[in-house]
Amino acid sequence: MLTLALALMVPFSVLAQGAQVAFGGMKQDTSAPVEVTADQLSVNQADGTALYTGNVVIGQGEMRLAAPQVLVVYAEAAGRIDRLEATGGVTLVNGTDAAEAERADYSIDAGTIVMTGNVLLTQGDNALTSELMTVNLDDGTAQMSGRVKSVLQQPQTSVNP
Repeated sequence: MLTLALALMVPFSVLAQGAQVAFGGMKQDTSAPVEVTADQLSVNQADGTALYTGNVVIGQGEMRLAAPQVLVVYAEAAGRIDRLEATGGVTLVNGTDAAEAERADYSIDAGTIVMTGNVLLTQGDNALTSELMTVNLDDGTAQMSGRVKSVLQQPQTSVNP
């Protein structure tokens, strides 16, 4: 019984300091084309940005990101996206995993998405919350930090009378 109690305590002590979890179950091809759909688009040639607003959905490979507003920042090299800044309540879906947060910053070259503000990650019936989650698209993992809380569903076992 003591062994079971200790085994159950280990994941929660790790989660209190920060947790590394799988995200999306697959590597993401960050060189794949980025497709953006939205209700409106405003382009600013002076600072090299494009602001998409209204029902914004971004797709790249199997990954989908949705938000009310996304600022696309282009690199010095013409036409190449440097980063995406999604705000106003963001949903990120990759494979069977989904995450929600107030903001997400996607660095294309680094292959990372940093989600901040009331992050909620769902994986099947399990849920994790934190203040910050960094998704590494190159290896399909995520690091959560800032008061991490987990709700892990236990498999149902049948009891024979």
